[in-house]
Amino acid sequence: MSNLNCPKVTILRLGHRPSRDKRLTTHLLLAARAFGASSAIYTGIHDISMEESIKKIVRDWGGNFTTRYSDNYREVIKEWEGEIVHLTMYGLPIQDTINQIRLNNNSKLIIVGGAKVPRDIYEFAHWNIAVTGQPHSEVSALAIFLNMLNEGKMLNYEFPEARLKITPQKRGKLVEHKASNS
Repeated sequence: MSNLNCPKVTILRLGHRPSRDKRLTTHLLLAARAFGASSAIYTGIHDISMEESIKKIVRDWGGNFTTRYSDNYREVIKEWEGEIVHLTMYGLPIQDTINQIRLNNNSKLIIVGGAKVPRDIYEFAHWNIAVTGQPHSEVSALAIFLNMLNEGKMLNYEFPEARLKITPQKRGKLVEHKASNS
């Protein structure tokens, strides 16, 4: 999202389990895309079906969001060049830290957990950030974090090469279908 003057953001989703997390991981990645992340890496069980769902959304709704699988989160973290932010309810309050995180224009790897987050994630992260100290979903935490990181700029962003676009309505639904160039 370079035209928004936002740092490159990649999401690292830990421990995807298709039998339990298929919709949750898909929703997490949809929120990541909608709120300004450029890519996602997921660990756990490789899920081509979920990857295809995300590709279809990008094809229809635009943008350049990509998803890939890794069987080793430690390698992803070790190779990362930039800041690492771990979203956890045990971290520092987002409202007290977001300005410092935003000031650093380095690429960001945002780690969101799955089942049980390994202890070393807390040590790898430059920032362990809490979006409230209450239990809630990683989808809501990520959406709030990215919205605050990008200062709400994604709320009006129009994705390039979108085939579908919603026209706001007081009532009803209106979706504009653009001709495909492919």
